[in-house]
Order: sequence, then structure tokens, then C-alpha cells
Amino acid sequence: MGALALDAVQHKAQIGGMADADSVKHAATGMPLPDQVALVLQGGGALGAFQVGVFEALHETRIDIDWVAGISIGAVNAAIIAGNPPERRLARLHAFWDHITCALPALAVLNGDYGREALHLTASAMVMAFGVPGFFRPRLLSPFLAPDGSPEALSFYDSSPLAETLDELVDWDLLNHGPIRLSVGAVEVESGNFRYFDNRTDRIDARHIMASGALPPGLPPVEIDGKLWWDGGLVSNTPLSHIVDHQQGDMLVFQVDLFSAAQERPATMLDVVAREKEIRFSSRTRQISDQLIRSRAEHQRIARLLDKLPPDMAADPDVVALRAASLESSLSLVQLIYRANRWEGGARDYEFSQRTMRDHIAAGRAAIAETMTKSGLIARNIYDGQTAAFDLISR
Repeated sequence: MGALALDAVQHKAQIGGMADADSVKHAATGMPLPDQVALVLQGGGALGAFQVGVFEALHETRIDIDWVAGISIGAVNAAIIAGNPPERRLARLHAFWDHITCALPALAVLNGDYGREALHLTASAMVMAFGVPGFFRPRLLSPFLAPDGSPEALSFYDSSPLAETLDELVDWDLLNHGPIRLSVGAVEVESGNFRYFDNRTDRIDARHIMASGALPPGLPPVEIDGKLWWDGGLVSNTPLSHIVDHQQGDMLVFQVDLFSAAQERPATMLDVVAREKEIRFSSRTRQISDQLIRSRAEHQRIARLLDKLPPDMAADPDVVALRAASLESSLSLVQLIYRANRWEGGARDYEFSQRTMRDHIAAGRAAIAETMTKSGLIARNIYDGQTAAFDLISR
């Protein structure tokens, strides 16, 4: 990995391209880093443990994150990262996931696809019946029996335990004034409008993180400044567009997706439920990524065409306008997609058992390890100042 990356460094120093050795940061591994490194965390409930493994591996390779953006469970992980000093981030992430999975210990009595599927379905049924410690609990009164318009009438579960957990694990002053930029997405219930709460423009607290993950009808909307907010995944399950819209300088983005767009055809009704959820939550992600790459490629073609025009046309108003519109910083988008095990069905996003959580963390670490073996491709892209997307994980 290091040799390929360093080859790119030497190549760029020789040809004197867009970014030389003095203008690009370097991680301890030799991986060149552009002006800004962002971590984009998709929603996906219990699958969010995969993101912990990704961040753990990035931390160990000393790739520092400048901007973290999340939706739903991705917002929770993002808040814990941004709301703690570097030496405490991993411990606090693990504390959160250990706590919310403590009711379902890592039982290894059954193995193989059929055994794991049985444990998987049992654990998810227990979550539906009893909730998740430190996250949400079932309401004592059915929402159909609660007074109209009351919080109790708007969801099956009470998410107030999450507020206490976040307050315990997140330093909100550090989150709002620290070095990491944080963005979390939510949907306003009455208007249906989607927006990002950003610590560069808003004062973020537990309500904003909970709003980003308030998926109906399970969890209640969260009130912020007189408005009710639901899970941002209802509109877009990835905050990539927000990152790109506010990009300043060359950027490397690690986008962690928890649902795969491509999968085998379903064979059972449980497979149908799982596949529907994968398509619903991954399609917007794929659409945003593809549109971004197409748009950047078009702008680069425009810039190359303008460079071929005769000098006497440089001051033409149309040429000036097109040149301004085509000026964009480069983006290297590394896509890290969780690939579900055969025994994981449609309940995978609410199966909060310790054994599965540890499997997800290990998968996240493995995804980064495999990506880094091919990091020379990313390194060359960074030094050449190009925009490209990379999915380097074996299927």
C-alpha cells in the first residue's frame, strides 16, 4: 500500500501537478490526504456497528477526519466522534454499542446460516417486545389509546433513554466548538422539508441527533424550536450531497453505506422484506453518487474545452461564466458498503445483539483493510486532482 502511494507522491513531485508534496497532508501510512477528509455515515439502525469498525480502522491508520456527517444511527455515531477528543472517541463509541446490546449477550450456541438466522430472528423479536437499553423502550399504553396529538399517540416506542445516553457520552461544548465539523439530516414533519443541522451554523444538542434518527412509526418525532422532526432517511439516507454542496478545497470522502444496492434475487418472504429495504435505502445513495460523478465529469470536460479556445476569447462573457461554473475542487469518493450475511434478513436493522454487533464491527475493519491494499489508486487520483468514486471491496 505504502509503496504505491509513495510512487504517486514522487510522480507528482516530478511533474508539478495540481497538488505538490507541500500542499497535501500525509497519514502515517504514507497515504496522501487532500485539504479535507470527510466521513459520511448512512442510516441503518443496528448495522451502524459496521461504521464503528470503519472508524476504528481509520483511526489506527491515523487518517484524521475533518468533517463527519450522518443520518439516523449515522448521526449518533457522528455525534460521539465529534463530541469527544481523539483519545476518547473509540472508547465512547464502544461504550455506546456495548450498552445498547447488553440485553442480548453474544451467545454462540448456534452456528451456520440456519443457526445464526434463528438467533437473529429471536434477538430482533426481543427488541420489538422489550426495546433497546439506552436507546428506546416500548410504551406502556398503545398509541391508539393515547390522546390525539400527544407524543404517546405518535409512536410505539419512547426514545427518551437515548437523550440520557447521548448526554453521558457526548461533550456538547466540544462538539459545537471543536475542530470537527458535524452535519446531521432530518425531515420537518408538517412541511416535509429536509434540512441539515450543522455545528458551523447551529447549536447542536441531543434533540438534533435524536431527530435525525426518529424513524416513524416506531420512534416519536422530536420537537426543535416549535417544529417536529423525523428521521432524515425518509428523504435521503446519505448526507453526501450536503458535503459536496459545501465543499471547499480538494476532499477525500469515506462514504459508509449500510445497505447494498446489488444483491441476489429473493427466495423467501424474509428475503423479500430484506431486499425491499435494501433497494429503498440504497437507491437514493447510488443516485446521488452517480449524479455527482456525472456532474463533475461534465464540468471537467467543459474546463478542458475552454483551455482549447484561442486567447482572444478569454474575456468573452460566456467563456468567463462557463469557466467560473466549471471550477471545482477534486473529490475522491471511497464507498464502503456493508454486504449482509446470508442469515441476515429484513430485521437486520433492529437486531441489536452483542454477537452480531461484534460481527459488524469486524466487517467494518476488514473493509478498510481491503481498501488500503489498493490505496495507490486513490493516491494517484488525489495527486492528479481528479474526481472519481472507488468501490474497492470484493463482492
